[in-house]
Amino acid sequence: MKIRGNGIDNILSVKDLSVYFYTRRGVIKALQDVSFDVKRNKLLGIVGESGSGKSVLSLSILNLIDKPGVIEKGSINYEGKEILEMPQKELDRIRGGEISIIFPDPMSAFDPTLTIGAQVSETITRHNKGVNKRTAKEMAIDLFKKVKIPSPEKRFDEFPFMFSGGMIQRVMIAIAISSKPEFIIADNPTQALDVTIQAQILDLLSELQETLGTTFIFITNSLPILARNADIIMVLYSGITAEIGTKREILNNPSHPYTKGLIDSIPKIDGERQKRLKTIEGFSQEILQSDLERCIFYDRCTVSMERCARERPGMYPVRGSDDQLASCFLFA
Repeated sequence: MKIRGNGIDNILSVKDLSVYFYTRRGVIKALQDVSFDVKRNKLLGIVGESGSGKSVLSLSILNLIDKPGVIEKGSINYEGKEILEMPQKELDRIRGGEISIIFPDPMSAFDPTLTIGAQVSETITRHNKGVNKRTAKEMAIDLFKKVKIPSPEKRFDEFPFMFSGGMIQRVMIAIAISSKPEFIIADNPTQALDVTIQAQILDLLSELQETLGTTFIFITNSLPILARNADIIMVLYSGITAEIGTKREILNNPSHPYTKGLIDSIPKIDGERQKRLKTIEGFSQEILQSDLERCIFYDRCTVSMERCARERPGMYPVRGSDDQLASCFLFA
């Protein structure tokens, strides 16, 4: 295994990150005061329903938020350097080089008129100076083998439409690791795949993390997926951190009412059969600047109190835990 650093320090620290979108309807607060650390060679899992701010967070890490979005405040520190203050040249070097992103819809990321091999080779030559076409092809085929694409030499000359969803996602992973990144952000990489292919992709990412010593952020809307690989889990809800803690703490002792609702809504294969799955009543909402300062989960919470309607909770330590935090007045 490639050793990077001492394996204990933080490779990424995000503090009080807030991202706003200035629209005609008002200012939408896509992220509010989000903070977390990612330790080297570990996997941070981020879970939340659609609209919770997961993809906005992934783009923010590489300072890729476009107008009308604005990173309103906060710090994103990567390897001791502030990403939000980096000159463009250094950002370009890090993006796709030291930090790679695996996008949720890989098919749309490829040019349908070019072979897969040509597109992967182009990425390789971009991030490896002095590599010629022949060497790039050899490197691409080697990457295809690493991500377990069958008949890699044949696949090199095929077009994107000739790949299944699972195979094209493997190509996207091959591109992500082609620059030997320190850090990979996997944004819902199993979103459009059936459960069997999902399991294969998750096993592949776990294997790559172990063999390459890569740090991961894994973003998903499915909490059970994180039960396989995550070291730390962060639960996002409408742009705020509802809860964060180790995998064991989040799954065995969910403390925020939203996290409890997510876990209760997971189908159980043992025990008494239920007629209906449990759900979280109501709908998540965008946070507009005109909204009152209050708990954003107030309207859907089953244990809300009067204080929740007047104040926005901070992040409080969960009793009995050294690392678990929840944005709920139950722990204030």
